[in-house]
Amino acid sequence: MWLWYLAPGQRLGLSCRRVWLLVLLLLGCGLAREGGSILNCPPKCVCASNIISCSKLGLGVIPTKLPRFTAILDLSHNNLTRLRADWTPARLSHLHSLLLNHNALGFISTEAFCHVPHLRYLDLSSNSIKALEEFLFSQLQELEVLLLYNNQIVQMDRSAFDDMARLQKLYLSQNQISRFPMELVKDRVKLPDLALLDLSANKIKGLPVAALKGLPAWMKNGLYLHSNPLSCDCGLYELFTHWHARQLSSVVDFREELVCSLPPAKRSVSVFTLNSQDSLNCSEFKEHMLEAYLGDTVTINCDTKVRGATTREWVTPNNRHFPEETANSTMTVLGNGSLQIRLIRLEDMGTYTCYAVSQAFNETLYVDVMVHNFTQHGPHDTLNTAYTTLVGCILSVILVLIYLYLTPCRCCCRGNEKLATQPEDSINSSMLSTTPNHNPEVASRKGSLSHLAASGPMQGQNGKVKPNSTPEQAARRAQKAPRKMSDPDSVSSVFSDTPIVV
Repeated sequence: MWLWYLAPGQRLGLSCRRVWLLVLLLLGCGLAREGGSILNCPPKCVCASNIISCSKLGLGVIPTKLPRFTAILDLSHNNLTRLRADWTPARLSHLHSLLLNHNALGFISTEAFCHVPHLRYLDLSSNSIKALEEFLFSQLQELEVLLLYNNQIVQMDRSAFDDMARLQKLYLSQNQISRFPMELVKDRVKLPDLALLDLSANKIKGLPVAALKGLPAWMKNGLYLHSNPLSCDCGLYELFTHWHARQLSSVVDFREELVCSLPPAKRSVSVFTLNSQDSLNCSEFKEHMLEAYLGDTVTINCDTKVRGATTREWVTPNNRHFPEETANSTMTVLGNGSLQIRLIRLEDMGTYTCYAVSQAFNETLYVDVMVHNFTQHGPHDTLNTAYTTLVGCILSVILVLIYLYLTPCRCCCRGNEKLATQPEDSINSSMLSTTPNHNPEVASRKGSLSHLAASGPMQGQNGKVKPNSTPEQAARRAQKAPRKMSDPDSVSSVFSDTPIVV
């Protein structure tokens, strides 16, 4: 009421001041609502705008009343043991960073990330996680960085990282992993954007060397495999020596930690000393060159160690620069930066230089190309044809020899045939006969030894002639003579009906 005692101008000034105070109060409330006021902050936590920090509070459960506008949530260094599906009842659509490191998490529900679909950074390091179940992170389709190091992970389901096409960095070091998860990098299908995979300090003993050689350089540059109990072999030496020659960070930065176990004493040696005589005496590493044949179409890749680098130009051995505006040129720079050579010639042999440019640094690569002075389907096919013909001839000769010398002998049949064809000449095989028995007169005399008469002289022992032999003497000599037959069917010839001619 006292305002009415003031002058009209003074009353107007006080009214304007009240209006401005009311406006400022309303604006302050709105900003507090958007930025996170003290009233919306969970107990004992520290809030700054859309950042909620509940670190180092000894929490056993996650605070339930979290502001919907939370963008960064820090729950590290607490005593959390389980991450259930209902850890946040409200949907946190603005949350992009969640820190749960240095807890005691041993259980994570497969539906724990339903209410945080736009998460891009997740830190689960230094916990007690032992296994990654199937489809565990499949709902985090926008996740870019996942930290799982310093856990107790032994098993990883092959589908644990499905539907994570945007994942770029995966840290799995200091666990108990014994198998290299080739499915994560094979053909870059499951995780096409993965540029860093840390598998160091695990229990991996063997590596798929051939598959790792086929990876692009930008992926090998971020593949960390040091401090594993690897088994020494020359393939391992060639793999890491090549990576070191390319100056890849995964090998250059941790050269001393790249060791392997050398049998039989299982002593630990550096991978880069396997070429010495004291270890495996592996051959010295030489950079492989690209081989081609006359008339082939060859594609030379500019395999840079930085993903996203653009190829500025190629320089040929003849000092020609590509891309260039040449309509009839047989060389073309493809969309991915590779140089394609159609109908390659001997003149195209030599060293090709690729200049790549990226935001981090520029890179220069050299690729050696060797062209053989014949087509791929020339002398090789002739050699293959000659070899096939030679093998066919040898096999034919072997089959003929088998047919001639290893055919089964039908002895029974031969015996029957002999008996059928020579029924009257079986006595001829006897040692007692000297002349063939074809005399019809003698053949007609059967049944008695008295008919053993000879018109001519007879032979005795050792071929001596004994003339004037009587029939009784001839019979006695026949009984005393040894029975040596050349054929089994002639054994009965002595007692046959056919007269014996002496």
